[in-house]
Amino acid sequence: MNELHDFDELDEESDAPERERAAKRTTWVSVAVNLGLTLTQVIAGLWSGSQGLVADGIHSLSDLVADFVVLLALRHSRKAPDANHPYGHQRFENAASFILGALLLAVSLGMINTAVHKLENPATIPTVHGLALAVALGALAAKELLFRYMLAVAERVRSSLLVANAWHARSDAASSLVVAIGIGGNLLGVTLLDPIAALIVGLMIVKMGWGFTRDAFHDLTDRAVNEEQAAAIAAEILAIPGVRGIHDLRTRKTGDMIVADVHLEIDGHLTVAEGHEIAKRVVATVKARHPVLHLTTHVDPV
Repeated sequence: MNELHDFDELDEESDAPERERAAKRTTWVSVAVNLGLTLTQVIAGLWSGSQGLVADGIHSLSDLVADFVVLLALRHSRKAPDANHPYGHQRFENAASFILGALLLAVSLGMINTAVHKLENPATIPTVHGLALAVALGALAAKELLFRYMLAVAERVRSSLLVANAWHARSDAASSLVVAIGIGGNLLGVTLLDPIAALIVGLMIVKMGWGFTRDAFHDLTDRAVNEEQAAAIAAEILAIPGVRGIHDLRTRKTGDMIVADVHLEIDGHLTVAEGHEIAKRVVATVKARHPVLHLTTHVDPV
């Protein structure tokens, strides 16, 4: 009694529409906030002579571009499976996270280069205007509020892509804090603090961008879920009546979902139909209680 099962009628989670609506809503809010911040910070930074504020504005611009990357990913990742993508399009989210990370790295390296040039030529560093500090503090408040809003929604709908974008907003909040300190120091006469703030912001973005890029790369190359998730899925299967044991449980990430396959050890004296029903219960239970998109089972008689 050896057979393969993959029950596609259970592929979509019942909360998928809610996840998509929440993702689009939070991302458009982020677009509005980042557009306003980009314009305000860059214009105020150029007018007031603050390199740190201009760097923070460019960071906000990278957030704005990242928001559109997220919207593009959301549009494509929810498409139904087709001939070219039989497992669906969820990995568009992983690809978007990879692009988001690469974008952060590119922006940060440019910021670091400009800051280092300023530090090598301190005579070129101007004393900034007080307006720069007011704008930096306002940006800090706006970004922190945006982060808390986006993270709360991301955790509620269990979206790793939205979590990444939320922490991208938090990186902006942290950078605005550093920039505000740098501008404050500049106003007190320590002009080097403004480019130092820009340099610190650049290094912070490098760290975050590398983390997003690395994680997305591993997910795109079929990284398994962590040991805790795998153990929870295994325990769920073993608790189902009729399953005597399991082996060769394999998992891989696709977007925020999991694709898995497992060998079920079932009484060899049962009929094929009875073994099939046990396998169906396994698939239905696991997909109802875990973020599993596909679960393929192989029945081994024992």
